Amino acid sequence: MYNNISSPSQPSLRSLHPGNFAMVMATGILSIGFSNLQWPLLADLLFGIAVCLWVTLVLLSAARAWQYFAAVKTDLLHPRMVFSYFTFVAATDILGILLSLRGNASGAIVCWLLAFCAWCALLYLSFSVLTFLTHEHNVNIVHGGWLISIVGTQSLVLLGARIAPTLGAYANAMLVEVHMLWGLGLIFYGIFVTLFCYRIFFLTLKPDQISPLLWVVMGASAICANAGTGLLATNTQLPFLAAQRPFIEGLTMMAWTWATWWIPMLGLFFFWKHVTHRVPLQYESALWSSVFPLGMYAVASNRLGLAAEFEPLEWISETMLWVALLAWCMTWMAFYSDRTKLLRTQH
Repeated sequence: MYNNISSPSQPSLRSLHPGNFAMVMATGILSIGFSNLQWPLLADLLFGIAVCLWVTLVLLSAARAWQYFAAVKTDLLHPRMVFSYFTFVAATDILGILLSLRGNASGAIVCWLLAFCAWCALLYLSFSVLTFLTHEHNVNIVHGGWLISIVGTQSLVLLGARIAPTLGAYANAMLVEVHMLWGLGLIFYGIFVTLFCYRIFFLTLKPDQISPLLWVVMGASAICANAGTGLLATNTQLPFLAAQRPFIEGLTMMAWTWATWWIPMLGLFFFWKHVTHRVPLQYESALWSSVFPLGMYAVASNRLGLAAEFEPLEWISETMLWVALLAWCMTWMAFYSDRTKLLRTQH
């Protein structure tokens, strides 16, 4: 849970990593996935864990901002760290979806508004940091964590599409908003993934540059596909939104296909780093950013399978969801082991 650029070695409040909200994202998406598979007990257990994690991390983050504002400022002005704060946006939206699934429409609306306000502030801050404060003005600055901004953007689409029917006279306004956000997320993804692919495929890549954050490349594409299916499931009275359905259908399938292509590639990266170069696998908060994409891919596959009435996608979804649960359990074990070692070292 701890470990960032402000204090890389001390497990203290000052070194709380903003990307820890990926723990909520990973847990919450699994709860959504098992709800889809009609496993209510497991879904409710994961929901309870996700809520506890979200509340705990919000309180810890608020305490850190109050006591160690300089450390927070350092993170916010660092091009490799500022995008980690988008995990709060995505985690809050995932929490809102979980509340919506359980009939709490008011809580879901509050989550969307909170996430949207945070997204607005972080979006312009992060791009300002890239524009004005980046010292390494070349493609080497490209970081897999940048794509968390796309995950945050598309999470607003997922929750917004769910709460739109509950907004009464504002339903159409929300539907227009989420359609625009979906397109904006695709544009951001196109920009970042182009730079990212150039960086890893055409320049020298070192084992220490392979991070679990690479999985966000796949996860961002999967959530674009999931958000697309969410838009397809909406009922709109606006003709210009209805006219976009064929466009959304095509891009949704492309996004899912692109996410699928990345899974074996990411496996090769893992093998190259940890087997070929024998770099030991250790716990880091970024590991949660590899669990969430697996869960999101499973959920996206399920929803796309239902939308396309193509049963094999639902089989893929169920298999990947259990893989994601296994990865979630292993990451918790690694987290516990890491905390235990730190406590022993301190004593």
